Amino acid sequence: MKSLATELRNRSSEPCLKPIETKRKTIEEYETVAVEEEPLSPTARLFHDANFNVHVVVIIALDTRISPQPIKDKLVHTLLKHPRFTSLMVVDEENLADMKWVQTKIDLDQHIIVPEVDETQLESPDKFVEDYIYNLTKTSLDRTKPLWDLHLVNVKTRDAEAVALLRVHHSLGDGTSLISLLLACTRQTADELKLPTIPTKKRRPTPSGYSTKEESFKLWHYLAVIWLFIRMIGNTLVDVLMFIITVIFLKDTKTPINTVPDSESRVRRIVHRIIDLDDLKLVKNAMNMTINDVALGITQAGLSKYLNRRYAVDEEDKGDTERNNNLPKNIRLRSCLVINLRPSAGIEDLADMMEKGPKEKRGWGNWFGYVLLPFKIALRDDPLDYVKEAKATVDRKKRSFEALYTLIMAEVLIKIFGIKVATAVTVRVFSNATVCFSNVVGPQEEIGFCGHPISYLAPSIYGQPSALMINFQSYIDKMIIVVAVDEGAIPDPQQLLDDFENSLHLIKEAVLERGLVKNLK
Repeated sequence: MKSLATELRNRSSEPCLKPIETKRKTIEEYETVAVEEEPLSPTARLFHDANFNVHVVVIIALDTRISPQPIKDKLVHTLLKHPRFTSLMVVDEENLADMKWVQTKIDLDQHIIVPEVDETQLESPDKFVEDYIYNLTKTSLDRTKPLWDLHLVNVKTRDAEAVALLRVHHSLGDGTSLISLLLACTRQTADELKLPTIPTKKRRPTPSGYSTKEESFKLWHYLAVIWLFIRMIGNTLVDVLMFIITVIFLKDTKTPINTVPDSESRVRRIVHRIIDLDDLKLVKNAMNMTINDVALGITQAGLSKYLNRRYAVDEEDKGDTERNNNLPKNIRLRSCLVINLRPSAGIEDLADMMEKGPKEKRGWGNWFGYVLLPFKIALRDDPLDYVKEAKATVDRKKRSFEALYTLIMAEVLIKIFGIKVATAVTVRVFSNATVCFSNVVGPQEEIGFCGHPISYLAPSIYGQPSALMINFQSYIDKMIIVVAVDEGAIPDPQQLLDDFENSLHLIKEAVLERGLVKNLK
């Protein structure tokens, strides 16, 4: 039998990603089980449009070789307990707008792929895995089966003994839901009964119990809340206006990394870089900001350096881009920053659901919005300016309901005008911006996936219009930067990762040189 790795290599000549065509069936034609059908949410339906056929890929790097059978045995009692992973997406032939999740009997062997690989013949194991993922992005999941698969690649790379690739259609859930579900299938390697622990935000105490002498402060507090709400409404109106004109005509400045035509249907090169999470924490604590602020500052600095190099006029200039400023003035470059809007069910709830069965489906699905976050592309003399500017921009966006507006707008457009219009609006926004950005918090301790210790996680997506997708994923003391690029726009993604890593080092050195670490806790 021809191995999947060989089949994926043979597909390298295919020009673009095309959804697998399957014969439409009525709901009655599927071999289903006696479970209540569930209609797709409006956002889930959006991901099934041919122009927005988005897939999530999670690279699970393992510290041991993979034994397929134990993984299959574990998945039966974990992942397959979730109804989305045992459900077909069914379109009723008589009513194409009627899209439902219908549970079915599942053949696990059709979802677990174990390619045959002769490692002695590989010149570069890391490049083999990278190319394997690249070729995987040329294909869509088979819609005659539940929309996920798991590739177990027993190839030793620079940072792992083997790699598992979990691919899931984005209609099954947003990134936060899917990562949370994956983590709910894992356990701490130090204690197999314990779930992973995820850092949570510390909430400031709410003023309460005022005495008579504090009535004036209490009044001031209420006035401050009212003023904050008024500012949020004003900011939201500005952001909504900017969103509307982006849909209509406003595009980012044309740069070397802009979206190329039909980018959503083109394959993606997905690469990653592991950096030290403690370095980000040092900058975070020294400058009184969040990890997300630091990550965005690194991204802004790295993109500035990368674009400066790409703008170099000739080869002689390219060697001296660190000192020469080749950037045009007033570059408009924005990111679609993905914002999780769910009151997250939590890993514990998902694990309990898989153990005892789902009691309700609330808290699952696609529940996210996005904001248009401007990056200031320029070469700064002070590296700390990048993170300061990023924090100021994010703080301003936090005082707006823009993310909630984009979620509601998508659902309203689908219900009133249908999938085609809603998809056209969404694709236009992502195409008129340059970057898509996401930051996901991971576990604080080492975890195991079906008995295999995990070295790191690296999630990404393909099928989106943006030529550049950037994901930050933390894991124990590591931060993994993952970029998915259209090579027609970004032919050298490793250089982009170099610029991100070098930017972090410059920012860290600036913090240390100025003695700001005294604020480190």
